[in-house]
Amino acid sequence: MQQLDLVEIAPQSQPPVCRIMDYNKFRYDQKRKEREARKKQHNSQLKELRIKPKIAEHDYLVKLKNLEKFLRNNDKVKVRMTFRGREITHMEFGKSVLSRLEKDVANIGELEKPLVREGRNIVLIFKPK
Repeated sequence: MQQLDLVEIAPQSQPPVCRIMDYNKFRYDQKRKEREARKKQHNSQLKELRIKPKIAEHDYLVKLKNLEKFLRNNDKVKVRMTFRGREITHMEFGKSVLSRLEKDVANIGELEKPLVREGRNIVLIFKPK
């Protein structure tokens, strides 16, 4: 004689649905499925890239490549442009770099938060498409 239990599967249906099974094994299988599902989940993070207004072309391309990698991993990316010293008087240089960055990333990500000035910084936030 097997040790089986009568388990109610769908109590809200008419008539209620029951199944004869080993309940402890059923609970174990459910926990194992939940654990496997948790392993495969990706928690979205907020990554940050820091750039300066006088960025060289190669450095810009490296930052762009990292930004694309983060967006492909379904992470949000915060791009922070930092102005030092007298650079703050020529914010148009920084804005032109950020607008170029926005155009280059348009096929992979979209702008979640537009240009915001925070003290000596300009901040953009991208999210994956």
